Amino acid sequence: MALVPLVYNIAKHCPIEERFALADQLRRAVISVPANIAEGQARQYPREFLHLLNVARGSLAEVDTLVQVAIQLGYVRQSEVAATKNLMHSIRQLLQRLIQHVRTEAVTPRATTQRTRNAKR
Repeated sequence: MALVPLVYNIAKHCPIEERFALADQLRRAVISVPANIAEGQARQYPREFLHLLNVARGSLAEVDTLVQVAIQLGYVRQSEVAATKNLMHSIRQLLQRLIQHVRTEAVTPRATTQRTRNAKR
């Protein structure tokens, strides 16, 4: 969630002719990151959560690319978005660890493990 206002601020630096192109794409992509994590967490099955975590990771990569485009087009300076880039890096690492954890959960779900334990008794 902390990434959203930072990226919205970058979108504000885009010129008026980019309002419905780069700026709009930046806003949609950054909103997609926490929205997909939340939706996935609310799902019943780990595989659904895993899918939506991967979508969030893709959206984060999109945000990163679009921020780089804004830098290359001269709308923002690298120094102005350093904190944003650092936060994206941290989020990417956290997402990767969460994906690995949920992937393990999807392969050996608790319900199956519980049934196996009960069957052994």
